[in-house]
Formats: sequence, C-alpha cells, structure tokens
Amino acid sequence: MTDILDRLTPIFRDVFDDDDITLRPEMTAEDIDGWDSLAHIRLILAIERSLNIKFKSSELDGLKTVGEFVEIVRAKV
Repeated sequence: MTDILDRLTPIFRDVFDDDDITLRPEMTAEDIDGWDSLAHIRLILAIERSLNIKFKSSELDGLKTVGEFVEIVRAKV
C-alpha cells in the first residue's frame, strides 16, 4: 500500500495545493481541506492522467477512504 500512497501523495498535494498532505489509508474527504465534489473529480482526472489509468464510474461509487482509493489504483497499475 505504501508504494501506491507514495505515488498518490504528489497528486493529492497538487490538486489540493497543499504540500503538507501526508496520506494515510484511513483518511477521508473530511480530513483534507477543499475536498469537495468538484475537487474529487479533479483528483480522479489527475490520477488517471498521472498514472495512465482509467476508472469506471462503478469503481468510484461509494469510495470513503484513501485506502479504498489505493486498492482501486493498485488493481490497475
């Protein structure tokens, strides 16, 4: 999980314009300032572009934690 977190951290920092973000699997949108629905879409697009992957909308439904995000990314890289 750490390797994926390390790859996602700079993407989160860029999208949320916060160099102090340190991702943890249990983190939710409530833990990151500015993580609203629009930022969520920007985050998904940034991850797809950076990691050269594509998400299906069904994979993203109900995501609650960064750890769940990591598991979906892990299955694709």
